[in-house]
Amino acid sequence: MTADSTIPSQAAVASRANTSNGQPRTKICVYCGSAPGSSHAHIEAARALGKAMAENNIDLVYGGGTVGLMGEVAKSLCAINGPESVHGIIPEALVKYERDGTYGTVNENNHIVPEESVYGRTTVVKDMHTRKKLMAEEVFAGGPGSGFIGLSGGFGTMEEIFETTTWNQLGIHNRGIVLLNIEGYWDGIVQWMDRAAEQGFVKPANKNILVNADTPEGAIQALRNYKVSDAIYQLQWGKLGIGDGLVFYGAKWMILQPAFLG
Repeated sequence: MTADSTIPSQAAVASRANTSNGQPRTKICVYCGSAPGSSHAHIEAARALGKAMAENNIDLVYGGGTVGLMGEVAKSLCAINGPESVHGIIPEALVKYERDGTYGTVNENNHIVPEESVYGRTTVVKDMHTRKKLMAEEVFAGGPGSGFIGLSGGFGTMEEIFETTTWNQLGIHNRGIVLLNIEGYWDGIVQWMDRAAEQGFVKPANKNILVNADTPEGAIQALRNYKVSDAIYQLQWGKLGIGDGLVFYGAKWMILQPAFLG
């Protein structure tokens, strides 16, 4: 997060959420690759996840790309539930790398964005930190079952998953995080979590902060059933004695509101 970034509490952002029958809509942030992967199973899983989210009336927030797994999740959901169900958030510098020929519309901010009827709404932001902040805000504002799902991806996907997991361990949020483990793609990470707990680097209860699922339906259900670990750090982020919620995290200063535990 940049020095002037504010990560609001879940309660603080809930009032801005879209509602369904007077309740905040469920929002899932999907982290995944801008590449399709060498096995077609990854593309099929991305499409199936979009379809499952549509069937469960769940909205998507994602990295805004139109290629690879990102594009498939967005297209699948948008085709069924319409553009209002999808919000892509992409840094301006990545637009030329994570787009296909559908990036041809110029929005009110003079940014080139993809066709809304195909990929939903797209917001172009200045940097990666803003992208992650806005995606997290939407999940925190969402209704029951909101959370984060990690499909297959590379370094960026892994970084997003682990940062979100770390925030949970530190008590910054209480939303679920699920690995959608296609063809054993995340098996190495699951084994590492077990090893880290066995060797005393992760509290045994905290290895379950990051949940493993092998189907889209299973991942969605895992978010609905998610229970916060009893072993997370019970930190008061706004009362650290170094200013009004100002903390040093991830090599950057960021401001946390006292109510963030939500």
